[in-house]
Amino acid sequence: MTAHPGRAAADTGADTGAPAAPEAAGARTEASAYPESAGPRTETPSQREAARSPSERPTPPESAGARTEASALTSYVRLLTATQFAFNIGFYAVLPYLAAHLGDGLGMAGWLVGLVLGLRTFSQQGLFVVGGALTDRYGPRPVVLTGCVLRIAGFCWLAQAGSTTTVIGAVLLIGFAAALFSPAVESEATRAAVAQEHASGTPRAQVLAVFSAAGQAGAFIGPLLGSLLLLLGGGFRSACLAGAVVFVGVLAGHARLMPRGPRRVPPAGAGSRLPPGILSNRPFLALCLAYSCYLVSYNQLYLALPGEVERATGSQGALGGLFALSSLLVVVAQLPLTRWSVRRFTPRTALVAGLGVVAAGFAVVPIAPGGPAGLLPGAALVVLLTLGQMLLVPAARGLVPDLVDDRRLGLATGALSSVSGLAVLVGSAATGTLLDAPGPLLWAVLAAVPLAGAGLALTLPAGRRAPGPVTGVTD
Repeated sequence: MTAHPGRAAADTGADTGAPAAPEAAGARTEASAYPESAGPRTETPSQREAARSPSERPTPPESAGARTEASALTSYVRLLTATQFAFNIGFYAVLPYLAAHLGDGLGMAGWLVGLVLGLRTFSQQGLFVVGGALTDRYGPRPVVLTGCVLRIAGFCWLAQAGSTTTVIGAVLLIGFAAALFSPAVESEATRAAVAQEHASGTPRAQVLAVFSAAGQAGAFIGPLLGSLLLLLGGGFRSACLAGAVVFVGVLAGHARLMPRGPRRVPPAGAGSRLPPGILSNRPFLALCLAYSCYLVSYNQLYLALPGEVERATGSQGALGGLFALSSLLVVVAQLPLTRWSVRRFTPRTALVAGLGVVAAGFAVVPIAPGGPAGLLPGAALVVLLTLGQMLLVPAARGLVPDLVDDRRLGLATGALSSVSGLAVLVGSAATGTLLDAPGPLLWAVLAAVPLAGAGLALTLPAGRRAPGPVTGVTD
């Protein structure tokens, strides 16, 4: 299926060497419309924190066992988390089966399937910058609702599409819909996570991990819904229509529940394009490129993994189970892993480590034994790629607020995904041409991509590590 007030370098670890991000003192954040999200500030969080005695500083509450992760969140974060959950149910009821539908159902060549999947990702990730800029200017509500309407139309169109031209049109519309609502939801979740960090001491990465886990819970249920429809003989068309029905429910729910707010006042020069402040921000651009390497790698779950499963078992019947395994791992392990990570690693270290684990996932495929039903190499890839994702995604999203002006948070969140989407467009077409190459060559090339991202991540500011035991979001 996300970035915040500027912080002084002292807040991000002693070894960052990064200049302080500009404080968004003039930003309007609609505290009346979003009472639990960040409001205007006239001093940096580090200055306020330094002025308080240790006894006055917020301490994360002790784990009570009976409290759930969701109960520790503000009501606005809970709404955004539920949004991510519902979005992914509808989306993943369709996406895992798109490549097989294009290749087997419509008879497209492998390079064309890769291109269509890349266009879908580019129209989504590549245009996040548009959705992010619109969110900064108009607030999240109109952007989210418009995106839901377009996603419903796109799924209905894809259900009927039978030619290359109509399929491309449908997937572009589906992707653009997400380019509207996803940056709106993600940037608001990050904004609220930073606000909760300042108020209670709960690390932002831990709050964002709850958001990620909810999204993966939806990604776990979505493929199961799609598989059920396929098993019942409904075919790909039924999966598309089921996804559309889910988004009808999302649209109705958010039209009622998502708060209204006045237009925001963006900084001078901010619009649908990247302003000079973003283009000249070298640490942020390095983060974009490192994150791009991750997303190119993650996209192989939809391109290289289906081919590996078919090679090992003779069909793609086990693909839904592997997607379910990935989502289940995130649902079960994301929060404990993030609690462990934020106490021991800076965000930069977590990002580098996550990319290294992703690279190991690709490297292990050609050397892993076949295992039961020949699925062990594919399962190893899914497990390691998912563990890497769990380490790096909250860390990367949590770094964005330290690198950009708060008033450009939506734009920066969109830019992070837009750069990644462009990389996926190129990477998917290139990978599609390598699918018939010898296995060791394919997997070596794929492993080199996240390793390059890890090298870029080493140039980033370290970010701040949690100072002690973190229990503000509990099991």
